[in-house]
Amino acid sequence: MKADTLGILLLSGAHDRAHAAVSLAAAAVALGRSVVIFGTSRGCRALLDDWSALEDAGHDAVLRGRGVAGFGVLRESARDMGARLIACETALKGESLTHATLAPGVEVAGLATFLESVGAGQIVSI
Repeated sequence: MKADTLGILLLSGAHDRAHAAVSLAAAAVALGRSVVIFGTSRGCRALLDDWSALEDAGHDAVLRGRGVAGFGVLRESARDMGARLIACETALKGESLTHATLAPGVEVAGLATFLESVGAGQIVSI
């Protein structure tokens, strides 16, 4: 765990906030920072293999049409560059979701794991 770790606490299930979270994660990892995204509450929907349950998910097509990287590409890029993706176990239960519906590489854990992973690093809530 590095002191410059960025923890992103994704609370919202809205596409614009989820897009911002993965954009921030991809940028931070590209700059050499360790990144952990923790999807909790409705934000755990952003870590599903099929993220179409995000509020206003259709806006992704608008962004892509304007030359902006889409949510799926950004999430995969962040993960492939080393970002750690964690879905909150409690949130999955609360949203009636199963581990099997998560995107490849997404872990399931609780807040203690998230906090331990971030350590003395920075946490932003989206």
